[in-house]
Amino acid sequence: MTVTTRIVVKIGSSSLSGPEGGLKREAVVFFAAELAALRRDGCEVLLVTSGAVAAGFRSIGYAQRPRLLHEKQAAAAVGQVLLMQAYQEALALHGIATAQILLTRTDFCSRRAMNNAVMTVEELLRQGAIPIFNENDTVSVDELKFGDNDTLSALVANLLKASKLLVLTDMDGLYSGDPRKHPEAVRYASVEEITPEIYAVAGGAGSSVGTGGMRSKIDAAKIATRGGVPVFVGRVTEPGDLALAAAGEGRGTYFATTSASLPVKKQWLGFMSTPLGSIYIDDGAVEALLHGGHSLLPVGVKRIEGSFHAGDVVEVLGPDTQLLGRGIVNYDDAQLQQVQGLSSSQIVPKLGEVHRLEVIHRDEWITLR
Repeated sequence: MTVTTRIVVKIGSSSLSGPEGGLKREAVVFFAAELAALRRDGCEVLLVTSGAVAAGFRSIGYAQRPRLLHEKQAAAAVGQVLLMQAYQEALALHGIATAQILLTRTDFCSRRAMNNAVMTVEELLRQGAIPIFNENDTVSVDELKFGDNDTLSALVANLLKASKLLVLTDMDGLYSGDPRKHPEAVRYASVEEITPEIYAVAGGAGSSVGTGGMRSKIDAAKIATRGGVPVFVGRVTEPGDLALAAAGEGRGTYFATTSASLPVKKQWLGFMSTPLGSIYIDDGAVEALLHGGHSLLPVGVKRIEGSFHAGDVVEVLGPDTQLLGRGIVNYDDAQLQQVQGLSSSQIVPKLGEVHRLEVIHRDEWITLR
């Protein structure tokens, strides 16, 4: 590996805690040694870790993992301290400093905040520290949560232009069925394209300790690969396994990417922004957006939903109601209601002079299908 290889590693709750909860210190020590080995190989390493709630709920007095939001947040407040202390002590044995970075989805909604975060992380890496990311569970509310740290790891990998994302779990990759129930299930060594069939075999949630199942890891792989970052999903349990995973020889499934790294603006638009409305378009507009490289014009708009203003992010859906992508809209919802379906020559007589005729300019658009 070269010194420019930048790797994001995501470790889930199931890898850090026992079935009954609580932090397994020996697991943290093991993963710290694996991360340190990557560093010695010349890699820049960033860690996205789960485990705060699992680490803290027994210490605070709960008999089992809490279900109510305020109880989870209380457990996370205790557990995050224990988690970071364990990482700090384990990585210090290898002469590596650690840095804690807690994020919520709203942090990713601000391009300015994300630019500042990138500058901070770049400086930490220059100083030889390992940045450790986690969701700020203590202040997150359900509608603003990432859902799990799989998504967070993909966003971090894209934002920091990582070379690889390694998502570690208690399964050795994606199978054609649940191998715990179907012994004949076959593991996918690699996935070239994430299709509906791949989602169909991903199944539901995993262990009772964590929140992410294989489906959420497919979601993360889709985000990361769309941003130009290849992904490994699999198991790391023996010394040297993490280096093997980084080298393409790990026990798991590799998700390939044919995309180039997305500009930060496109990453923000596609995966970090919050859409405030929906625009439904006809077949001609679908063809123009997806295959023609054109902007979206009012003539192709069939209907709209939501309340938005010019400059807001909206989702665009086709006649089949499937999501096509996101873009920054040039009209208020009331204006667009007036001109939807009209040709460009009809817009000025209807609205007077407008800043731009396009509903969404192609430079302010990202395809997600």
